[in-house]
Amino acid sequence: MQKRISIKIGSNVLTDNQGKLDMQRIGNLVNQVVQLQKQGFEVMLISSGAVAAGRSLIKLEQKTDEVSQRQLLASIGQIKLMNIYSDLFEKYNLVCSQVLVAKEDFRTRRHYLNIQNCLNTLMHNHVIPVINENDVVSVTELMFTDNDELAGLISTMMDADTLFILSNIDGIFTGNPEDKNSKLIPVIDKNLNNIIDFISTKKSNFGRGGMITKYGIARKAASSGITVYIANGKRDNIILDILEDDTKVLNTKFSASTKTFNSQIKKWISYSEGFAKGEVYINKGAKEVLLSNKASSLLLIGVTEIKGSFKTGDIIKIFDENKNLLGCGKSQYDSDSAIQQIGKKDIKELIHYDYLYLNN
Repeated sequence: MQKRISIKIGSNVLTDNQGKLDMQRIGNLVNQVVQLQKQGFEVMLISSGAVAAGRSLIKLEQKTDEVSQRQLLASIGQIKLMNIYSDLFEKYNLVCSQVLVAKEDFRTRRHYLNIQNCLNTLMHNHVIPVINENDVVSVTELMFTDNDELAGLISTMMDADTLFILSNIDGIFTGNPEDKNSKLIPVIDKNLNNIIDFISTKKSNFGRGGMITKYGIARKAASSGITVYIANGKRDNIILDILEDDTKVLNTKFSASTKTFNSQIKKWISYSEGFAKGEVYINKGAKEVLLSNKASSLLLIGVTEIKGSFKTGDIIKIFDENKNLLGCGKSQYDSDSAIQQIGKKDIKELIHYDYLYLNN
């Protein structure tokens, strides 16, 4: 099977200091993708930039609200962005496609599989998918955190071997990247904790996300067996250089977990937290069982409280006694029935192991 690479390109990579599209930079990124294709990789691009592209095409009226502005700019900017990608790939006799998705498109297992099938078909026919959130219809609570979240979901769904998250800084530092005393963290694995305490909360000028979001998505993808690199997309040939020798290029690498799940259902559930209809709180004993190395379902005997209104088959979040989010899963009860069964044993599981995802 061919190796698959997902490349998430942030708005700050594609634009210059004035917020205009940087054609030289986009050309360099396309050239890297072409080289990867020649080496036998299947490549997926998760590309921001539609809103930034739209800014150069129209002057907004001051009275336009923020949501409407984003819809307007994305609607006109997506055409410009895709025309650029299409023209550049065409020079190398390659075809790219536009795949616009919204968070709601992943809400059900059927929709999830439809998108998976579409991307598989494109790549099997040597077409390069250029994937972006459909900001024209995705607003407020219906939006992904940003394209980093979408990139993690796509990479996990498509069994990618490697995910590149390209921003305009070299990776994760021990402090603010602009502080000369901050040092780049070259490798993050499951044994390196409390990294989040170092991460700057500053967000980019043209995107929605920040480094904390990138860290969380990278950690989740790595737990699914994907090697993740956070790197500076402004550096020429950064992807090719990292693949040649990641120790000689500035980046932060998230080591892929060797303990992963192969179930496509679990992969879908791992990114379904945003669709949760309810919350379940469990005691210390139930938490210890779930987090042990033994494959375990969530039993109602360990549940202390249930919140929200949900139906059988809905996604619900799992919290411990201190309100820490442990994961999520597919409920085998509706909320009323589940509440009535709290604390009982020798009955059907609230969440079966096959439909349970736990955060690492």
